Amino acid sequence: MSTDPSQPGRREVLLGAGAALALGLAGRGLAAAPSPSSQERRMSTLVIRNARITTLDTAQPHAQALAVQDGRIVAVGSDDEIMRGWAAEATIIDAQGRRLVPGLNDSHTHLIRGGLNYNLELRWDGLRSLADALAMLKVQVDRTPAPQWVRVVGGFTAAQFNENRLPTLEEINTIAPDTPVFLLHLYDRALLNRAALRACGYDKNTPDPPGGQIVRDKLGNPTGLLLAKPNAVILYATLAKGPKLPIEYQANSTRHFMRELNRLGITSVIDAGGGFQNYPEDYQVIEQLHRDDQLSVRIAYNLFTQNKGGEVDDFQRWSDILQPRQGDDLLRHNGAGEMLVFSAADFELFNEPRPELPPGLEPELHDVVRLLVEKRWPFRIHATYDESISRILDVYEQVNREVPFDGLHWFIDHAETITPRNIERIRAMGGGLAIQHRMAYQGEAFVERYGVQAARHTPPVKRMLAEGVPVGAGTDATRVASYNPWVALSWLVTGRTVGGLALYGDENLLEREQALRLWTQGSAWFSGDEDHKGILKAGQLADFIVLSADFFRVDDDQIADITSVLTVLGGRIVHAAADYDGLAPALPPAMPDWSPVNRFGGYHVGGTATGLAMAHHHHHGAPCSTHGAHGHAAQHAAPTGDLQAFWGAMGCSCFAF
Repeated sequence: MSTDPSQPGRREVLLGAGAALALGLAGRGLAAAPSPSSQERRMSTLVIRNARITTLDTAQPHAQALAVQDGRIVAVGSDDEIMRGWAAEATIIDAQGRRLVPGLNDSHTHLIRGGLNYNLELRWDGLRSLADALAMLKVQVDRTPAPQWVRVVGGFTAAQFNENRLPTLEEINTIAPDTPVFLLHLYDRALLNRAALRACGYDKNTPDPPGGQIVRDKLGNPTGLLLAKPNAVILYATLAKGPKLPIEYQANSTRHFMRELNRLGITSVIDAGGGFQNYPEDYQVIEQLHRDDQLSVRIAYNLFTQNKGGEVDDFQRWSDILQPRQGDDLLRHNGAGEMLVFSAADFELFNEPRPELPPGLEPELHDVVRLLVEKRWPFRIHATYDESISRILDVYEQVNREVPFDGLHWFIDHAETITPRNIERIRAMGGGLAIQHRMAYQGEAFVERYGVQAARHTPPVKRMLAEGVPVGAGTDATRVASYNPWVALSWLVTGRTVGGLALYGDENLLEREQALRLWTQGSAWFSGDEDHKGILKAGQLADFIVLSADFFRVDDDQIADITSVLTVLGGRIVHAAADYDGLAPALPPAMPDWSPVNRFGGYHVGGTATGLAMAHHHHHGAPCSTHGAHGHAAQHAAPTGDLQAFWGAMGCSCFAF
């Protein structure tokens, strides 16, 4: 069928010479169409043609083309069928034979918290060389003005580096004698240089917090190594001492984080709350972005109690002001968790012994869960070990007898060592299991403590699926594992850690389509969206991605390097790269301009550091025309209540423009 854009009522999106050839348009004197406006991207009809579509719809598993109107899919079929029925008045994009799949849905992540801080963080996710990581650290130290910190916050592990080690404190102190540096490795340790220790006020008189250790030298002075034993509060309480972005910059940071997720194919997440993430204060930015129509990821959020001993009060107060699933398809409340009561928190450090939970768990959890069921709030709970899950399910069964769950969605997060018996108990009460690729980052530690055989079903994903329990996949990003869904998909398919250790046999490995289904249709259940997203068929939300490489054809070791070249959310293009570059709305630069995001970006696809070869402009210590030389001031507090005070504390605002 002709695709001549000169036909009345037809608009073609021309994507460079390759696309023009594919459409038979080369040599007609047609220039590439100008980048459409935001309003134009909300056109009534969008058609994607010439694609290898995996729909995950059992009634029509494969297709070549699809059509979108008003944010939803209206037709899926062959090129001829879709072009004949929907091309008039449509914007048409040629997928050039690429694989197209439903948008990915991370059922357990921390986007809201991560977004507020994304622009402040140097990412080592995906790097293969510690030497590159340290070179990036040096560049960022030289770019970062006082009294700001350089932070590397999760998403990496020592095993991913060719050197198979973490940096030493000596290396960090040599690179950054004056700029505070904070490195978080999983939830087991943090490395602070001497400048960061001074900024935090840690000295020989600082006591160890409960469940944590400040490692000291022979004279009792902190060395800079903080250990979770196994409580990670010492780690994120220390991180919380660093300067924060002003709220205007937090909005910019969140937009950049969402675009980074779009680059990797994520169109939906379920936010699991987090420590120091208070409602409603820390939700103001995401709510404002929603009001301003600037969300590029659908977010369902759970509320995480912040008050040990006051958990019931937290949920009583919140349930008085929030109805279950209040919101819309872009931003919606999703219930309670992942922390329901502090007494049930079994920290997931596999290099430490399994924690024994206190006897107060049962009555405290009972009161919270009963309240949630009465309020019809869905709920989730963090539980790593089967021993914890057994006690939690005892409480749930008791509450279910008192106040029937009656179809209310609830689920266990993580469940690495869950047994078949407890999977059956979850199924019997209508619950689900949300799994993440934490073993891809902690598999070596698990094997060292518990052995190879114990690791073979950690978690027992195939058994969960065989039992018919709803299973969704996620990352638990950003402070432990990376937010990259393709690392998680690689782990599900290959059973290997990011360091290459083979954990599973065939009995616990998933076929690629099965793994993809957990990241789409499977995760939709966990926000009550199973009826309108996760597969590609008429009536579903138009969330889909066109891949840089074919997930179903690439070698196993290439899965983690897949990205999206075109990400569509509700019919809107929210990310575009390669031949489609320019079709997505441009973002303003990351703020402030010394942000690591501007130089290094996010996840390092392919393992090579990006940004190291860029020209080095206006670093700290270099003079500017207004203020002369900038000095370090790590000992100064950074006021963040207003922009003038924030920039004044840094000594100069010239780097912001």
